[in-house]
Amino acid sequence: MNAAHPNAVVDCGWGRLVFAETFAEAAELARNLEEEGPDRRDIAFHVSDPHVLLAQAPQDLFLDPSHTYRLALSALAEPERRPHGFIVRPLARAEDTSAVNRIYRARNMVPVDPDFLWGHRADEVLTYLVAEDEASGAVLGTVTGVHHGRAFGDPERGSSLWCLAIDPQAAPPGIGEALVRGLAEHYRDAGCAWMDLSVMHDNEPAIALYERLGFERLPMFAVKRRNSINERLFTGAASVEEELNPYARIIIDEARRRGIHVEILDAKGGFFRLTYGGRTLRCRESLSELTSAVALSICDDKSVTRRLVEEAGVAVPEQIVAGDDEAAIEAFLARHGSVVVKPARGEQGRGIAVGLETLDHVKAAIDIARRECDRVLVESCFSGEDLRLVVIDFKLVAAAIRRPPCITGDGRSTARELIERLSRRRAAATSGESKVPLDSETERTLRAAGFGWDDVVPEGVNVTVRRTANLHTGGTIHDVTDIVHPRLVEAAVAAARAIDIPVCGIDFMIKDAREEAYVFIEANERPGLANHEPQPTAERFVDLLFPLSIPASVRTLRAKRRISN
Repeated sequence: MNAAHPNAVVDCGWGRLVFAETFAEAAELARNLEEEGPDRRDIAFHVSDPHVLLAQAPQDLFLDPSHTYRLALSALAEPERRPHGFIVRPLARAEDTSAVNRIYRARNMVPVDPDFLWGHRADEVLTYLVAEDEASGAVLGTVTGVHHGRAFGDPERGSSLWCLAIDPQAAPPGIGEALVRGLAEHYRDAGCAWMDLSVMHDNEPAIALYERLGFERLPMFAVKRRNSINERLFTGAASVEEELNPYARIIIDEARRRGIHVEILDAKGGFFRLTYGGRTLRCRESLSELTSAVALSICDDKSVTRRLVEEAGVAVPEQIVAGDDEAAIEAFLARHGSVVVKPARGEQGRGIAVGLETLDHVKAAIDIARRECDRVLVESCFSGEDLRLVVIDFKLVAAAIRRPPCITGDGRSTARELIERLSRRRAAATSGESKVPLDSETERTLRAAGFGWDDVVPEGVNVTVRRTANLHTGGTIHDVTDIVHPRLVEAAVAAARAIDIPVCGIDFMIKDAREEAYVFIEANERPGLANHEPQPTAERFVDLLFPLSIPASVRTLRAKRRISN
């Protein structure tokens, strides 16, 4: 035992850190882990003999598959480049607590009681830092630190880093590095000698960051108590389900939380079967057997979708089919000035070109769109932002602005290099779902901004590199559920009813989420529910599939609300 205070435990809000070096007996350490509360995740840290600890309670404890790393704070090197577009500061505003929990949920981490975060903002033991966007003031990332000397009189003057989390939609580069550096500098200035952290063994981007900053592996381990939060780590399900994308995983996790049986049919394709109370339904992500083949075929053909929603009173853009009559396309372009070209069938933004203003660009875009579908549509372009509204059971569950990918110059890197870095960050944030294609559409957008692939982008200059805001081509998603105009909600529900589809992503182009002006773009029969956390998309989807899995108290409360409304 090496501490002034034996049996040291630090409550971090999401669970407790149990410092193994302060326990004289493994049995006492095991008993302490048995005290873990519901919906919490306690961690025994700095375990030097995990086999001895596990032997105390082999049915209840497991060895966490994580590595321990240490940084000598005196060896922290100066950064190669300073971050642009955000600052790192302590948690200091009441609204910071909600932002931190939003990021935790988006990263599938255990949220913390806002009162706990706010009450410990100036704590001697715990330190909370956030990264704030300089333009919008939004919180982009967060990290938590523990001062070991103040926690248990650590004679080695240690500290540790926990809960490094970045908003998956954050655009500026270097947020994670800046937060790690900010915490390291804070503890170095406070007289600490080193800073430790625990990282999952397969988190390659994080490990690469830590090693680049000078962290080195330690022969120390972490042990946890078996619970529903970390079930995949000790059942082996992690390896079985590693091919699941986030859109299937969020539904499966919610189903298991309710005791619904899950059978994965094809992990790579996102197919699974859910069974509860004698009812069985197959799904592919958010597409279930409750969606009819007719509704699916309507969404598949954008021109059919457009006609049906227009008849329901939904505003749609003018549209023609691109045929052999070049004069008709030229006249359409002259009438609208700017057009959109897209395949009549397709998904994930493939083959779509936006903001085309010359006939040559339109013809080239038509050729590319025909690689996705023989029939190509040309539409009038509505300038504004891309709004996705998720409608489940004909009720709005989430609304989000989708913004196209944007790079920020550093005065040294070429546009191509910046785009490649952005792609790596987006891929890491979305489990490989989001990348910026280095194709003709990106090149055209880049040229319109005055840059070529090999041009160096001046420091601090922001350049949009795609006109489309699709997540799969590098776009980011920003929640606006609480401020979206009621008229937009009404139009989205009307579109879903016209298609008669129980789960749908309705896409509009809008001027502002608070205003009622819009035009309908398309309907997606398999919206990515994971993109809209912390909105309860997975919960409402499972409610739709298995209404009896909703707790009785919640069902009663909802029934009362329906009657009162």
